[in-house]
Amino acid sequence: MSSHESEPDPAVLPYGSSRSAGAVSRPVHRRSKVTRRVALGVGGLMVASGLAAIPLALSASAATTATVTVVAGTSLGTVPATAFGLNTAVFDQYLTDSSAATLMKAAGVTQLRYPGGSYSDMYHWKTNTVDGSGYVAANTDFDHFMTTAKSVGADPMLIADYGAGTAAEAAAWVSYANVTKGYGVKHWEIGNEVYGNGHYGSAWEHDTHADKSPTAYARAVVAYAKAMKAVDPSVKIGAVLTTPGNWPDGIVASGDSADWNNTVLSIAGSSIDFVSLHWYPTAGSTAALLQTPTAVAGATSTVKALIAKYTSRAVAVSVTETDGLNSPARTSQAAALYAPDTYMTWLEQGINAVDWWDLHNGAGAVATVDGQTDYKDEGVLANGSCGSGGVCEPAHETPFPTYFGLRSLTALTSPGDTMVRSTSTSTLVGVHAVKAVGGGLNVMLINKSPDTAATVALNYTGYTPASGAVTTVSYLKNGTTLTTRVQGTATLQTLPAYSITTLKLAPSTASASATPSATPSASATATAKPSATATATATATSTTAGAACKVAYSTNDWGSGFTASVTVTNTGTSALSGWKLSFAYTGSQTLSGTGWSGTWSQNGKTVTVTNAGWNGSLAVGGSATAGANFNYSGSNSAPTAFTVNGASCTTA
Repeated sequence: MSSHESEPDPAVLPYGSSRSAGAVSRPVHRRSKVTRRVALGVGGLMVASGLAAIPLALSASAATTATVTVVAGTSLGTVPATAFGLNTAVFDQYLTDSSAATLMKAAGVTQLRYPGGSYSDMYHWKTNTVDGSGYVAANTDFDHFMTTAKSVGADPMLIADYGAGTAAEAAAWVSYANVTKGYGVKHWEIGNEVYGNGHYGSAWEHDTHADKSPTAYARAVVAYAKAMKAVDPSVKIGAVLTTPGNWPDGIVASGDSADWNNTVLSIAGSSIDFVSLHWYPTAGSTAALLQTPTAVAGATSTVKALIAKYTSRAVAVSVTETDGLNSPARTSQAAALYAPDTYMTWLEQGINAVDWWDLHNGAGAVATVDGQTDYKDEGVLANGSCGSGGVCEPAHETPFPTYFGLRSLTALTSPGDTMVRSTSTSTLVGVHAVKAVGGGLNVMLINKSPDTAATVALNYTGYTPASGAVTTVSYLKNGTTLTTRVQGTATLQTLPAYSITTLKLAPSTASASATPSATPSASATATAKPSATATATATATSTTAGAACKVAYSTNDWGSGFTASVTVTNTGTSALSGWKLSFAYTGSQTLSGTGWSGTWSQNGKTVTVTNAGWNGSLAVGGSATAGANFNYSGSNSAPTAFTVNGASCTTA
């Protein structure tokens, strides 16, 4: 493209209304986007100039076989606390529904972005209004949003108004949030897609500044950062960049000396703490969409090199919007498969957070995609709106397949786990793997063929999984929940077409003995995995010699099953030569598989864990951690009483 080439004006669809007969009419708000032009790649897929070409998917009609290799000893980094984000918006009348909060929490959402994409550049937080005729739903003001974020347990990512706001207005928001209310909001982004303000031709982003250049934006970022950090020095300030290879990356407009990214970083690089990218890959087919994550490594490398060019500060990278907008799939199965693959691919490159667009949005030009109704809604939960032709969505808060794509990540990982290297010999089988804090290894397999099951052989280095059948957590096409079952082995799995399957692997006894990193000696301590749903801590009251104890219990819950982690600590006055932990559930929890770092068994509702050969000796103050997978339906309440070697350990 020439340095002055501009984009066509976007088809702006921010407002519209349609409801079924007899229903109350309300605005349906859609996030308008521009299909960014980049170098045209193979198969109708748009790929970034300078990045490796994205391979075409193999024919879906042929039987799929793949070999997956997991290198468990190679760390790709720790899963950040903010990893699994979701966008919210003040135009969403269901934003603060308690049922939506419950679903977000169950999906493991750890970051919520607010007040909503391009609305952010015309939103005034104090009055909860937007410039012009923009619609703001009731109970979507900042305090109501924070109530929802706290209910979900998510980090708030706030967007300060650049388009119609000032540094003083942003600083006042920091003061209200962190001084007056004590919310402790850390992440603040300056503006949304500011490069879409018309400087390069297309203008979808609200910007009242006379000077719409990257230089003006960068100088404003410096001023915003100074004013906001004067109120609270601990806040993290983010600047908007263009994703490498996506419009208008590389364009030098009239009057500028460099493109957007180079200009912004050269001026504001020393004032910011993170940069914000949006990732809407253009794909002409669902098969092409599912290959787009292969471009992530190149884009990340380019951004990190630019950051290093202009500042020595530790500037993080966040992908604050993504979905299947520029492809045929938005709510159908291909988008569900794209979601966890994209999240994990970015995170494996050292990205700080990935935020899906969005919670609720609205139906569009409804179509059939891969045999499913695709409502062309970018939300993960239905809002009951109607699209073209009067085709209406399910009732509000009905999860779309994309919701279950995100929720599948809860079966794979939690913040604090270690991502490890994994590869597949087939472009139709995606793979991601993590070493859990509790010692297990989880492997997610994604079958990208819409027609054909895939036979996958798995190899491991640096980890020896236990033999026998394994617990798997799957999301299948047309599914309405995640399904937990025991199937296949650690080395051979058959994946249904268009599915996500996560293997929950325990280490073999030999592996645990050879790699006693969780408890390397009698005097060592181990930390229990952070709980996704419940934590119970028991402190012994017994004075029986050698039996005084403390038990920490935590879970990672994905809806139909969970991983339980228990840490036994010797609080007595003499060493233990062995330990046997017992506790009871009150619900339907059922042991799945053999567990790890101990011998697990269940009799009725009572669960017993006996030490492994290598972690039975506990010095005074020493700890040992063991884990296992369970299935359940209904509620999943934590046990309230524990015994070690027959002596009672009561909760504190």
